[in-house]
Amino acid sequence: MEASPVQIRPATAADAESFVAASIASADLHGPWIEPPRTATAYAEMLRRAEAPNRFQYLVIAPDGGIGGTVTVGDIVRGNFQSAYLGYAAFAPHAGRGLMTAGLAAVVDRAFTELRLHRLEANVQPGNLPSAALVRRLGFRLEGHSPRYLAVLGEWRDHDRWAITSEDWRGPLPRD
Repeated sequence: MEASPVQIRPATAADAESFVAASIASADLHGPWIEPPRTATAYAEMLRRAEAPNRFQYLVIAPDGGIGGTVTVGDIVRGNFQSAYLGYAAFAPHAGRGLMTAGLAAVVDRAFTELRLHRLEANVQPGNLPSAALVRRLGFRLEGHSPRYLAVLGEWRDHDRWAITSEDWRGPLPRD
């Protein structure tokens, strides 16, 4: 099978201008669900948080070199748990083209192989159908519903819990 033209790499300070522009251009896409950093200060704060040993911030780089999205592997807990939470966002004009499927798959693969995690969880607001479809495509299973689970844009929001373990992961490329 041919390798994906999508690349992932850590976010850097040099990406600030492009990331902020992509986030602003994607405001309609993100709608009520999330608000990735839309200022240089907010982007710098995201990078500062990514310096923690239990957090990684990746960019999904489209074949044209643009930022297609972002993925956070955060709140990594080691010991007997070996688990982390995923956060992700696609950016216009790359959304809906399979870039986030390939990019998130590459991050999940890295989390299970290089970071040696056992479990990944993605919490998705129930009405965010594209986000739920993305994790479902990658083999995540719906584990439950958590009322008022996370504060998003100043409001406590319900989330559906999706998870996958290393035993269930079948590789970096999405399966049909």
